[in-house]
Amino acid sequence: MSLPDTMRAVVTMGHGGLEQLVLHTDWPRPDPASGEVLVRVRACGLNNTDVNTRTGWYSKAVSTATSGEGYSEVDGEDPTWGGRPLTFPRIQGADVCGEVVAVGSGVDPSRVGERIISDNWLRDPADPENKDKTGYYGSERDGGFAEYTTMPATNAVPVKSEYSDAELATFSCSYSTAEGMLTRAGVTDQDTVLIPGASGGVGGALLQLAKLRGARVIAMASEAKHADVAAFGPDLILPRAPDDLQAALGGEKVTVVADVVGGTQWPSLVDVLQRGGRYTCSGAIAGPLVELDLRTLYLRDLTFTGSTVIPVGVMQRLAKYIEDGSVRPVLAAVYPLEELREAQTAFISKKLTGNIVVCP
Repeated sequence: MSLPDTMRAVVTMGHGGLEQLVLHTDWPRPDPASGEVLVRVRACGLNNTDVNTRTGWYSKAVSTATSGEGYSEVDGEDPTWGGRPLTFPRIQGADVCGEVVAVGSGVDPSRVGERIISDNWLRDPADPENKDKTGYYGSERDGGFAEYTTMPATNAVPVKSEYSDAELATFSCSYSTAEGMLTRAGVTDQDTVLIPGASGGVGGALLQLAKLRGARVIAMASEAKHADVAAFGPDLILPRAPDDLQAALGGEKVTVVADVVGGTQWPSLVDVLQRGGRYTCSGAIAGPLVELDLRTLYLRDLTFTGSTVIPVGVMQRLAKYIEDGSVRPVLAAVYPLEELREAQTAFISKKLTGNIVVCP
């Protein structure tokens, strides 16, 4: 197969606002190193990590809710999910759906032609469970906001599905994040799970995957999105931020809160947990600083878990769910790669239900 020497790519040139996303039409096409594959990107989904990394929101110097603008107080030493500096220029974009078009040494040539989605967690092959040795695709190495990208062969997960490229590009980050949260919280068919932000990418994935485990699910979303959320079968839908959450629950016994929202309503989420309940978190889009009465934590025997690096095997389980139709995509909009700035603007506004994707 004849491959071009250059490609179109949207390159992040530094921390800051949307102006840092720069379209290049002649960016050098990468070659796969040993143990890697070259993927022709057919679609790439957007996620909060892309925005938070570009703006520097992960820095502990930042205390406000996430936004699309850069932060003047960013500390250059900890602006990424892992608390480390980021090397620029960088091609972001983690949620790739594409086709393997070339392989590096040590990779079976029969993989050429495979349709794949990306496993976004970059692991040490000799120590895959070590969280201190992990990186994130599109952060610690270039990602998928381009026509071509390389990744370790183990991160290219084959998927046989009738879903479109754009639909498959909605799964990698949102659904693996959600499955990681539910795995860490040990959700079973004995649980009632409360999901704030259920209309978002991770929220919608949490809803589907918790139902797949047999749990009772209570979704929270703005009332304008209730019809969209209802399509995925929650047992109860509440407003995004009820004045009295306990009253809105109407006697429901919440055993798990699966949260990516945070912000000022956070204490009310913890207050409705039953004794022995679990709170699991993988985001804070409404604000990272919250108030906790420690008496609530220890007197009610609650368990709090953070969830970032997903357990090994989650992506393979997710691929099976996709192939057998156990989960379905929630595709909100598709933009051309050249309109990544507009796509991120729509993503940040949170007005759409589901995931946004760009296609080269």
